[in-house]
Amino acid sequence: MTLVRRIARPMLAAMFVAGGLDQLKHPGRTVPSARPLIEKVGPTLGLPDDPELLVRANGAAMLGAGTLLALGRLPRIAATVLAATVVPTTIVSHPFWAEHDDAARARQKEQFLKNLGLLGGLLLATVDTEGRPGIAYRARMVGHSASRAARTTRRQARHAARTAAREAKLKAVQAQHALG
Repeated sequence: MTLVRRIARPMLAAMFVAGGLDQLKHPGRTVPSARPLIEKVGPTLGLPDDPELLVRANGAAMLGAGTLLALGRLPRIAATVLAATVVPTTIVSHPFWAEHDDAARARQKEQFLKNLGLLGGLLLATVDTEGRPGIAYRARMVGHSASRAARTTRRQARHAARTAAREAKLKAVQAQHALG
């Protein structure tokens, strides 16, 4: 792992570890603002109708994935989980569009944009293969290798068939000369 990754991952994860721990310890702070979103999308997604449970689950996901990202363990999966948690958290926590006071709207918009920046960083982390080939690339290479092996096998089979035919013809000619 490069020095930049070793430093940047914990920096990116810190907000999620702290926020996740807070949601786990004190879900009541978030439940009132989360309830409308949960009531709106919960039935569609098949989520339980328990806002406190869902806030705690979101907090646990943030804490677990944030810790994994900070430690550099399964960083792409951890970043994906964090990206999935930051969307509802941002919508619930920073609805600047619903603010009527200009100062409050400006603060909420600033926090919303900060979370949008965090989401961008997480999306970059989800595709960071650390210079190693990704799964899609490796799968393509396995496919190409199998294709090459199949072509080689077909070529070798054709060659063996031609050689066998030539040898059979030669033996037939030799057998005719021996009889005649």
